Amino acid sequence: MTTVIAKEADWDDAPSLLDGAANLELTVEQCDLAYWFTSVAQGTLRGRPLGHSGDIPTPEYMKTPGPLREALSLELAYRSLDEEAATRVLADYVATAPGIPELEFFSTQLLDEARHHMIFRNHLVDLGHPREGLMDWVREVGADYERLILNPIREFATQVTREERDFVGGVVAFAIIIEGVLAASTELSEIKWKVLDPVAGEIARGAAIDEIRHLAVGSSFVRQHLIDHPESREHVLDILRRGRKLWETLEDKEFVMNRERLFQEGMQPHAELLRDYELFPGTRLIDTTPEERWDIAARWNDELADARLAYMGIPEAIDLLRAQAPRIL
Repeated sequence: MTTVIAKEADWDDAPSLLDGAANLELTVEQCDLAYWFTSVAQGTLRGRPLGHSGDIPTPEYMKTPGPLREALSLELAYRSLDEEAATRVLADYVATAPGIPELEFFSTQLLDEARHHMIFRNHLVDLGHPREGLMDWVREVGADYERLILNPIREFATQVTREERDFVGGVVAFAIIIEGVLAASTELSEIKWKVLDPVAGEIARGAAIDEIRHLAVGSSFVRQHLIDHPESREHVLDILRRGRKLWETLEDKEFVMNRERLFQEGMQPHAELLRDYELFPGTRLIDTTPEERWDIAARWNDELADARLAYMGIPEAIDLLRAQAPRIL
């Protein structure tokens, strides 16, 4: 029997993260366990059990100490911490799911995030970091990031879902406020590393395909909830206001710019390799600066948020979220 792979989960046919998350409509009913086993396990992950095909080795220059290796190591360390936190937080979503469709979908999302945690850790080993004691090293280099950025975000999601038992508010918090603002950085990561480290590019591509599904389903769940319960509109907007207030307290830009400056320095010796490679049509990656990449990702974030909030039926929230500082963690 031929397995039918949903287009959005097909490695070759899936859209970019920003395009898919902005325009695709998927529901918790569609993305059940059967969908995950066929379209994800036998589709996205076919031949890529560790997040990449294994056909292309990690370039030797990526294993050599220097700014390029350090930039990717920091990115992978921070993303490992992100995905570990997401996995733990999503356990509350599974525990408080109001129905079987929600139970099944958020169980698969939990597994996706745990898998992302694994593949980001594994690529640190590919870069030459010792496997033994790896997470101790990750927690050491990411200590300030975890304390100042990640812990407050995790506490917010836990407060809404576990303490307040607010499942809809939790979906709003995760799909719009937390995961939604990370979409641009995921897209940017795939493009940045595709040529310099094809393994990292594949890993980012696979994670992006998963995030399309997470963002699309989260948005459709909120949209349907507001159709069925229009009286919840102010409550959803209140969760968004709380999320905006949280982000206003977080100083994340220097964490991003530190690794972008390292990336800037590290890519210069590879100018010939990147000679014809474009970040987007008309703009070569090698010609961009850290600040320009920050601004590009911020614009992508705005465009994605505008599209999803309009789809959910709360266009008034566009100005609310645009009032916050750009985030591209």
